[in-house]
Amino acid sequence: MDYSYIFRRQHPVYRQHYAGWQRCKDAYSGGESYIRQALIQHVSEIDLEFAERIKRACYFNYPRKIAKLITQYILASDPVRMDADPELIEDFSRNSLRVNEVMRQFSTMLNVYGSAWILVEMPCFEGVVDHERQKRERLRPYAVALSPLDVVDWSESSDGRLEWVLIEEDFFDNSNVFAEPVSGRRRRLWTRDKWQLFGERSGEVQLIAEGEHALGCVPLVHISEVDGYCMQSDHWFEDAVRISDAILNNESEAQMNIIKQMFGLLVISENFARGSRPALQNDPDNAGKFSHVLARSAAIWESSDESGISRYIAPGGAETRIIRDENKHLKAELFDVVGLTIIRETREQQSAESKAWDHQQLCQFLLNRVDILEQAELAAWQIMNKYDPSITVPQVTYNRDFSMPDLKEAIESLLELRNIDAGSEFRREVARAAVNLLNRCQKIAPERQQKIFDQIDSAGGTI
Repeated sequence: MDYSYIFRRQHPVYRQHYAGWQRCKDAYSGGESYIRQALIQHVSEIDLEFAERIKRACYFNYPRKIAKLITQYILASDPVRMDADPELIEDFSRNSLRVNEVMRQFSTMLNVYGSAWILVEMPCFEGVVDHERQKRERLRPYAVALSPLDVVDWSESSDGRLEWVLIEEDFFDNSNVFAEPVSGRRRRLWTRDKWQLFGERSGEVQLIAEGEHALGCVPLVHISEVDGYCMQSDHWFEDAVRISDAILNNESEAQMNIIKQMFGLLVISENFARGSRPALQNDPDNAGKFSHVLARSAAIWESSDESGISRYIAPGGAETRIIRDENKHLKAELFDVVGLTIIRETREQQSAESKAWDHQQLCQFLLNRVDILEQAELAAWQIMNKYDPSITVPQVTYNRDFSMPDLKEAIESLLELRNIDAGSEFRREVARAAVNLLNRCQKIAPERQQKIFDQIDSAGGTI
């Protein structure tokens, strides 16, 4: 059978957004390679100057900060997983990534691309598997977060569920210490009852391996932002990357302005440039020749009716300050557009109404993310249960309390409440609220927190 088309398949969504996904990935990765990609050369800028600007450029990786910050807010408190397998919680990916870490990867990918996948897989094995062998060889399901760049094509059936999914994966084998490592790209097809692995051998695509899983479903979870691709729209992270690129280019110009202030540009008279300079003894034909290149690294010259005085010129500090002010404005707009503005960078006192609105905006943004992550993780547990019915599907609950109270105001309020004569039970509730507030500032171990609560309950009316 001819399998060559397997390596050419691409979903229309994958083909449409591939370039944008790759740019977002590069912006998240950062480093010199991305500086070379994002820095813009001016029309009048010579290659020598641009090469210097690339070497001096600094990339403030705001895209990565934003993508990670959203995830850190959501997973600041561990989700509650009632009746979850402790072994799977500690090693959800079968390579020592805990369930929180796999979901952190999934969340960050969702932030960067607007779409992400979770693959739930089972190790291949032959023969009878008893409990001892299962433990020894760790024969159990595991989950892996995939970016949309890894999933090249897929199909949905009339029932709205995935019919098949085609994944492109890296292949690297260095198991034989006496042979050269082998690497390449392969594609794996997942259907509702089996999988097939395709690779290139001798210049043609061949079926390398296959197996059955009999789950009755494709073992992948696909999540896309409902207000993004589901509405035929691009992802907001692409706009964040463009604003970040503007900051990068502005900062590079501000940096070069500082360099020009330290090393000024030489201006000489036209008479000197056209021939007043004597010819070199070993090069008489060089008389009267002078560079006309207009650049930071070369002199410029002026006509004789101008000042005619050779001198160095340099930009004032005002231009650099204006650029830096513009970058501050762009940074504020960047976080505001994303929905992460919680602090106004101004000396003016922010009103209580304004603070409440900013806090509400941030909380709603995070709550939408929480719902998505809960659904994705629960679906992954359900697929694991299909692989191994002994694995219980836990009740997964993510934190939904993202309040960020003013510590000083909260303590003052608690002290005022404590002065109200409403009985010992009321005072104990105030004390419990104080413990919860302390826990928000610095995490208290559950057993220690329970010990404090027991002491509050046993204190009677002495609180």
